[in-house]
Amino acid sequence: MQISELQAPHNKRITLSDYSTTYTGLTRRKKEAAEILEANRKRLSELQNVLYAQDSYALLVIFQAMDAAGKDGTIKHVMSGVNPQGCEVYSFKAPSAEELDHDYLWRCMKRLPERGRIGIFNRSYYEEVLVVRVHPGILDKQKLPPSVIGKGIWKQRFREINNFESYLVDNGIIVLKFFLHVSKEEQRKRFLQRIETPEKNWKFSRRDIQERDYWDDYTKAYEDMLSNTSTEHAPWYIVPADNKWFTRTMVGEIIIQRLEQLDLAYPEPGPEHYEQLAEAKIRLEAE
Repeated sequence: MQISELQAPHNKRITLSDYSTTYTGLTRRKKEAAEILEANRKRLSELQNVLYAQDSYALLVIFQAMDAAGKDGTIKHVMSGVNPQGCEVYSFKAPSAEELDHDYLWRCMKRLPERGRIGIFNRSYYEEVLVVRVHPGILDKQKLPPSVIGKGIWKQRFREINNFESYLVDNGIIVLKFFLHVSKEEQRKRFLQRIETPEKNWKFSRRDIQERDYWDDYTKAYEDMLSNTSTEHAPWYIVPADNKWFTRTMVGEIIIQRLEQLDLAYPEPGPEHYEQLAEAKIRLEAE
């Protein structure tokens, strides 16, 4: 599968049933995928070093998905070769009392990566047009003016998010967004595995089953989100997620391709710096 096939079009209605959850393309064997994943780890490590040294761009990687789609595992396997000093992962849960006293983008703004670094959002401000839309009662806790809450609030938030991401890109923060597309049947299997495997029991909560009852509502919310926020400057990638090894391989490929498209290069020292290097070498060799 070409990376371009995973990219959600902009200005076009997205229907998730048109996208496969099981596709593995030409990479049909786990062994082959494991070899690609390992090569990608090494390449990503190299690119991160240059990104950090150049200190011009930052990379923001966003993961959204249904429960048990494999977000945590994908982050772990794809990013395991990255220097921790240049990468931070944030998981956004239910907002705190302090966060509810601010606008919905505030808590994510605080976690944006610095120049030269990679920031990973495990869920993000997109929860505000997903879980909040499926459970509109959450809006009551956000202390919004009555005039804001209405049928137009989701279009308004799509517009605000698109403008926000455009601002980030204009300032050198590259935005990569992944929707891990898992089937309802595969989610059922993974939930059962969490229940039946003692060391995975901690991953399961009653809320998982409660949220599964809203599968169709979430599907509609995701379709509307993808349709309205996949832009030229910050496209969504819809990645088949029923086979974890394929998901991880493709996410790594996409991140590397995007970094390689940047004009990354180690900084070129000026004449004064070269003089300092020569002086330091003389002093060290004389010891």
